[in-house]
Amino acid sequence: MECRLGCGACCIAPSITSPIPGMPNGKPAGVRCIQLDDQNLCKIFGQSERPKVCDSFTAEYDICGDTRDEALQTLIQLEDITLLQ
Repeated sequence: MECRLGCGACCIAPSITSPIPGMPNGKPAGVRCIQLDDQNLCKIFGQSERPKVCDSFTAEYDICGDTRDEALQTLIQLEDITLLQ
């Protein structure tokens, strides 16, 4: 599936432990990435500074669903599951 432009769920819901420009310690789950612009697009997309975890994320229907809200809900649930382990 194609990434839903302006969604940004993958830049908000999950935690990121690697450094992000402007967020040297990464970001906790549920916190908006500083590199996400007002249109919910990544300001460092395609640049070497972008964390590898972000670069390797692929939009899949099972994760992203039909709407931004579905994507946020699924990613939050997955984040919660990983914290329990």
